[in-house]
Amino acid sequence: MNIQEHEMVDVTARLQALGLSLPAPTRIPAGVHIPFDLVRVRGRRVMISGHPKSHADGRIAGPFGQLGTDLTTKDGYDASREIALAVLANVQAEIGNLSRVSGWARVFGMVNSAPGFTDQHLVINGFSDLVLEVFGPDIGGHARSAIGVAGLPMNFAIEIEAELELSEG
Repeated sequence: MNIQEHEMVDVTARLQALGLSLPAPTRIPAGVHIPFDLVRVRGRRVMISGHPKSHADGRIAGPFGQLGTDLTTKDGYDASREIALAVLANVQAEIGNLSRVSGWARVFGMVNSAPGFTDQHLVINGFSDLVLEVFGPDIGGHARSAIGVAGLPMNFAIEIEAELELSEG
């Protein structure tokens, strides 16, 4: 099935049906300089920089610390779902209508991991599961990596980046 044959998904209606709402677009804390875009559109490609989760008002909400020490796998899974909502909020702010998304290409999850913690894949499943619930398998299906790291900026516990494609027009 090519991109033109994909049935458009009414993302706003789907989020409502799932009882989910998007936070405001991410607000970068005062004094923090980021020399890049959180979401960068080039033609039909959308590159999404690493995101933590956000509070409803767009303030960065972490989570902070290490999985396996400060947070459980379940905490991480839940946070990854919320990171997906923050990503969607920022993509929507950039492209207008999330129903323009014609395909998720890849997701890359980084998990601040205590020594011996090996459930990174289960943590990032929260993000992947939400994308699939909202967009369905044809549009939401994606390639993915989940890795453990010794630390992340601002002591984030999880940071997730992605790439997706927009429909023409």
